[in-house]
Amino acid sequence: MSSPSPSTTAQQQHEARAAVLASLSSIGTSIDADIRTRTADLHANSAAIAKQERELAKQTVALKKEGDKWQKLGDSSTKKLNEIGDVQNWAEMLERDLLVLEETIRLVDEKKAGGASQRDQNASSD
Repeated sequence: MSSPSPSTTAQQQHEARAAVLASLSSIGTSIDADIRTRTADLHANSAAIAKQERELAKQTVALKKEGDKWQKLGDSSTKKLNEIGDVQNWAEMLERDLLVLEETIRLVDEKKAGGASQRDQNASSD
């Protein structure tokens, strides 16, 4: 058996090196393509998220305005309910006072009626 010549060995090494480099290049390209796709997706998603953030900020401002309106309505309704409660309290006090007056007048009328009948009895016995 003869030993390979130096030029054959160099040729084989060169071919082996080229095959390894081609294989690494192929692997690098497939990884690079995947990374490029992911990078493009991230960039697109970043733009979509930024748009959503702007929309969310607008909606938050609108919601705050709506909340302020509801707060004002609630405050004014509470004030009106308090006023109604004050009127109801006033009406109840007035009703109690009228009942006291009515009872007082009834007692006075009874006393007058009782006094008149006593005078009639005194006059008839004279």
